[in-house]
Amino acid sequence: MRTWMINNEILFWLAWVILPLIIEIIPSVCNFLLLIVKYLRRKKIEDPILFPEITIIIPVYNSADTLHKCLESIHLSNYDNRLITVFLVDNGSKDNSFEIFERCQMEYSDLSMQWMVSNQGKSKALNKALFNSRGKYIINVDSDGRFEKDAIRNIVKRFEKEMDVNSFTGVILTEYKEIEETEGFWLRQIRRLEYLEYCQAFLAGRNFSSEINGLYTLSGAFSAFRKSTILQTQMYNSDTICEDTHITFQIKRQKKRVELCEDAIFYVSPIDDMNKLYTQRQRWQIGELEVFKMFYGKKMHMHNLFKDIDFRVILFDHTFAFPRLIWYFALVALSMLNYSLKTVLTALLLIYVLYVICTMLYFLNVCMFLKDFKDDKKYYISKFLYVLVYPLYNLYTFVLRFMGIINSINRASSWRTFNFREEIEIAKDIVKKDFHIKKENKDE
Repeated sequence: MRTWMINNEILFWLAWVILPLIIEIIPSVCNFLLLIVKYLRRKKIEDPILFPEITIIIPVYNSADTLHKCLESIHLSNYDNRLITVFLVDNGSKDNSFEIFERCQMEYSDLSMQWMVSNQGKSKALNKALFNSRGKYIINVDSDGRFEKDAIRNIVKRFEKEMDVNSFTGVILTEYKEIEETEGFWLRQIRRLEYLEYCQAFLAGRNFSSEINGLYTLSGAFSAFRKSTILQTQMYNSDTICEDTHITFQIKRQKKRVELCEDAIFYVSPIDDMNKLYTQRQRWQIGELEVFKMFYGKKMHMHNLFKDIDFRVILFDHTFAFPRLIWYFALVALSMLNYSLKTVLTALLLIYVLYVICTMLYFLNVCMFLKDFKDDKKYYISKFLYVLVYPLYNLYTFVLRFMGIINSINRASSWRTFNFREEIEIAKDIVKKDFHIKKENKDE
């Protein structure tokens, strides 16, 4: 009997603690160490003899509230305005975005800006601008954000220095001033956690992926290309809601490098509300699976696990999502299966502490790479205590992504994604309908 209990205890710790330790915790520690090595090896990149001409493409759709700030950040950047051409591609705006453009033309007369019209979707709007672009490099950004003053200059310097890199994604951070101006207490807390998430996702997660040539997607909010590279692709695809991932796959299939430029920052507004967070993560997850299917189709063989890093990413992110979610919640139910409540709570606490430690390690990584951005670093450090609750936020966003996996099976892809409240109403209607059918069957 005692032997059985010992074996049972060993099995418990193997299944519920050591397994996540091996799959997630230890890799996080390795990532942390690799990023320290990367930081210590960093060397200052000197300016090229001559900076090249570049094109910045901005897709516009009802962007009147943010467009001025975006164009102003280009004008105020440390890149010579005479070397920049800006294409604003309107995708059927119904507000006064064009009037904002006209005003900016007058205010920033030394900056070449052109307005183009394309009412066939974001992908075709981007392609239209690509065909008309000029210069050596092309930068795509969203209209609802702004460049850090050195971002454009830093990304061009990386291109000029690293001739084997064909595309870069910049770092996306939320505007911390807007976060602190948030009126609602709970929304302000979510926005602060979102800020930590973006910092760690780019300056730790994508930073590590970039080092091992495993970057899965170029951020649609801020990405840059050698013009010669992107014109060799099939351009942006209209059959997916995740055109940024699709163009990334095209470039990587040409055996060309895609990396993160960790000192090129683009600031975007924090999330509007929980419904927006829900629809955003749904769209990301559905788009990720959609693009993966387009490129792999029926070629999903397990031998790809050892030779294709994108395959490993999607396997961990998608296929392992089901057992991971079961693992998260099944642990609570173990007290009903002859496991003591003390043992279960100890395991939960231990796992949570390990996740907090991983978050702290990534926190240190981010602080290192924010060294040259003093205001961001100061704000980030001031939110250190949020590290203690960040694993809960991470779990919440994971559940949202998991729901996106389920919805990708049941629904056709669309930019119009149901928000959380709409999902609840749909669920209620389904339950009512099921009970109504059961009642009719019972009456019969």
